[in-house]
Amino acid sequence: MHLKRIFVTTLGALGVFASSAFGQAAPPAAVSEPVLAQPAAVVTPDYVIGPGDVVQVFVWRNPELTTTVPVRPDGKISTPLVEDMVAVGKNPSALARDIEKVLADYVRSPQVNVIVTAPASVFSQVKVIGQVLKPQAIAFREGMTVLDAVLAVGGLAPYAAGNRARLLRTIDGKNTEMKIKLSSLVNDGDMKQNLALKPGDVLVVPESRF
Repeated sequence: MHLKRIFVTTLGALGVFASSAFGQAAPPAAVSEPVLAQPAAVVTPDYVIGPGDVVQVFVWRNPELTTTVPVRPDGKISTPLVEDMVAVGKNPSALARDIEKVLADYVRSPQVNVIVTAPASVFSQVKVIGQVLKPQAIAFREGMTVLDAVLAVGGLAPYAAGNRARLLRTIDGKNTEMKIKLSSLVNDGDMKQNLALKPGDVLVVPESRF
C-alpha cells in the first residue's frame, strides 16, 4: 500500500510537470475583480467656488503639499504652507494661481491644480423653480444669463405665466426682486429681458391664472 501511494503521487507530479512543459497551464486561481474608484464630480472650468464645496489641491512633485479640503463657512481654505486662503468667488484656475504665489516662497516654480471634487455650495448655484419643464438648481458659470438658465431647465412649461416671472437676488444681505418677461424673451426675442445672473439667484416662474 505504501509503494502504491508513492507511485500515484509521483504520477500526479509528473502530470503537472508535463502540462507546464507542453504549454498547458493549470487552471488559474480565482482572482477577485478590482474595485474601481468612483470618478470625481465634474464641474466646468468657470465654476465659481463657494462655501461647502470640497476641493483637491494638487501640487506637482510635492505630494506632501497635496490635500483635499472643504471650503469653510468663512469662504477660506487652509492647506500645507497656505493658511486662510480665500476661495469663495474664484474659479479653480484662479484659486490655483493664488496658491502658487504663496507657495513660491517655499517651493521652486510651484505648479498647482485645483479640482472641485464635491460641488455643494448654494453660492455657486442658480435655482429655477415653478412652471418650467425641469425645475432644478444648476451650477453657475461666469457670463450666465436668464436665457441660459431657462434653456438648461428645458424651457417654459405649457401653463407658465412667463411674463410674470421674478428674479430673486440677495444684495448686501437684503432680498431684492426683479420682474422679467420670460415669454417675451423666449418667444419674441426681447433681449432686454435677458439679464445677467449671479450665484445664488432664484428664478421663479408662476402658473398662469387661467
